[in-house]
Amino acid sequence: MLQIANSENVLAEAQNLRESPFAIRGLTVSYDQKPAVFSVDVTIEAGKMTAIVGPNGAGKSTLLKAALGIIKPLSGQVTLMGRPVAQEMHRIAYVPQRASVDWDFPVRVIDVIEMGMFRKTGLLGRLSRADRAHAMSCLGRVGMTDFANRQIGQLSGGQQQRVFLARALAQNADLYLLDEPFAGVDAATEKAIITVLKSLRAEGRTVVAVHHDLTTVPEYFDNVLLLNVRKIAEGPVATAFTEENLQAAYGGRLGTARLNAAAVSG
Repeated sequence: MLQIANSENVLAEAQNLRESPFAIRGLTVSYDQKPAVFSVDVTIEAGKMTAIVGPNGAGKSTLLKAALGIIKPLSGQVTLMGRPVAQEMHRIAYVPQRASVDWDFPVRVIDVIEMGMFRKTGLLGRLSRADRAHAMSCLGRVGMTDFANRQIGQLSGGQQQRVFLARALAQNADLYLLDEPFAGVDAATEKAIITVLKSLRAEGRTVVAVHHDLTTVPEYFDNVLLLNVRKIAEGPVATAFTEENLQAAYGGRLGTARLNAAAVSG
């Protein structure tokens, strides 16, 4: 009976990996011999919006960067629909933290959007008229059409974030990974961003975002990954985003009032 159960578990795991647009197994990352992410397993559900939440220093951004190969993990496997993620990068759009971008680089907004399309054409390729129209339509989706010829350094923080979301939209990806997309933006930009992300979900795309505002998790997301170096909990917001799991993830670093408010919202 034990052998049959083990075989069933192996088959179920293989099925999960084939169906998940973003599956991580045993991912470990270390900085100066101190683990930033330790042996994390995650199975992202297709066509859903998933939040990655946890305290500062929990490894949230590191998890995304290591999964994409931006930083080198000590160990782990990352797959997209059962295939190694390195072979499927054309199906992924990544929006980094705004603070990590050189906004003094002398390019226009439309140039940034078109750069996101070079996977299709190659660095030396030419964009067609249809490609350029697509780039402008992506700017339109984030309310930035009138800024197409503006230098990126002249934009506000919220406008810059909208531009990088438009760049991701231009890639026409299946999986969208965003690192703190709402950090430091105004209320109008946050509303615009979440509207676009929900429209991607409605199109059957999968969205994963590092998120810091616990009070909006139940409103914005379907699923949640609670992380503090190790995985604390993973699953639908209704069942995983609980006071017990939040306490395990944040401990004494999260005020009681904020903890209760976030848990009640869920």
